[in-house]
Amino acid sequence: MLEFFQYDGKNLSPEEWDSFVDASDNGTMFNKRLFLNYHNKSKFNDVSFFARKNGKLFSVLTAAIIERDGKKILASHPGASYGSFVYPSDLNFREAHDLVEYLVEYAKEKKADRIQLTLAPIIYQTKYSNYIDFALVRNGFTYLKREVSSIVQLDFNPDELLNTYRAEARTATKKALKKGVEIVETDRFDEYYEILKKNLKLRHGVNPAHTLDELKNLKKMFPTTIKLWGAFLKDELIAGVCNFSVNKNVVLAFYISHDEAYQEYRPVNLLFYEIMKRYQTEGYKFLDFGIFTVIMEPNWGLGRFKENFGARGIFRDTFVKDI
Repeated sequence: MLEFFQYDGKNLSPEEWDSFVDASDNGTMFNKRLFLNYHNKSKFNDVSFFARKNGKLFSVLTAAIIERDGKKILASHPGASYGSFVYPSDLNFREAHDLVEYLVEYAKEKKADRIQLTLAPIIYQTKYSNYIDFALVRNGFTYLKREVSSIVQLDFNPDELLNTYRAEARTATKKALKKGVEIVETDRFDEYYEILKKNLKLRHGVNPAHTLDELKNLKKMFPTTIKLWGAFLKDELIAGVCNFSVNKNVVLAFYISHDEAYQEYRPVNLLFYEIMKRYQTEGYKFLDFGIFTVIMEPNWGLGRFKENFGARGIFRDTFVKDI
């Protein structure tokens, strides 16, 4: 029998919550209180809850009430890329239904008009299961959207990695090596952020989702989990990617960017070549390049770019239920 409690920071400490996420089957840094608490607390109406089984912590769910289009929505925490239930590896079929059924009742108690959950892709699980997905559909949830995220399996022979790339990426990577581009971990966030801002404005007409200060604060909170990798030409930073080691299985590539003036050096290709080798050595199973669809509209060029490195697409699903 599961018992449920709304999280208030006192009935379960943030440290206990985060330790459970670390030990769970499918938890990520985005499910941690430490990550969520970097946001301004007045920005979101947090209604997270947790479940106990025989007195032992069994599941947590980060959630917030948001107002959109005149509707009150109980949603996966808006400050995170994805959410849904975090649970242990021995979650069974009945328990998955119990969690979802409680979520529906809880949303009714909160007088929500809608529930919206974005699940992490299946590779974030240690033992693969669609129990939660099935329970959601069986309880009247439908797919709001199914985005496609580019995934590279880090199961290659390091000496053969280059051969898994398409010809275009192989040539570009070799070119970067010949031109003396070097890949190192760096703390030069200011220079990187300037490149990032210019790149996003030029290509998409937008600003980064995080401010420079927010990115630096996240790095302070997660000093070993968040790493900035830079491509350098001598001492000049010409490209970078901020990687989040989201859990023990998956590294998520955030904010891939390069200085257009150095495009001929193909630094991004070498960045990913070196990053893939290094994270495989550390025991990670997947590199998540992130989505290349937005509200299910593909960015064909971005998809092709990621496929050059052997990436394939898997779903990042968002479920919805009107109450």
